[in-house]
Amino acid sequence: MHQGSRWLKVLGGSKRRYAGLGDVIVCSVKEAMPNGNVKKGEVVRCVVVRVKKEVRRNDGSYIKFDQNAAVLIDANGAPRGTRIFGPVARELREKKYMKIVSLAPETL
Repeated sequence: MHQGSRWLKVLGGSKRRYAGLGDVIVCSVKEAMPNGNVKKGEVVRCVVVRVKKEVRRNDGSYIKFDQNAAVLIDANGAPRGTRIFGPVARELREKKYMKIVSLAPETL
């Protein structure tokens, strides 16, 4: 999702160790694009759309991606940007992130 952030650092204590597909995480923007809507140091909420770790589906198949990726969301759970680059996982549809699924060029 291009809202202007390139690199995020996940915030939070030691209560939760991992985040999976469709999980909401709180991040700090470490590197931002020059003309983006988010600035370096801003705290944002994101939903995880791609993970390197393989995820098992109910039919027994596994899916994994080449990189970890997240989409910036607002307080209502709607995406902050208007475009999403790269595929997203089908698990987002089950977690009711339909706007993100519809903006994505491909759902795997």
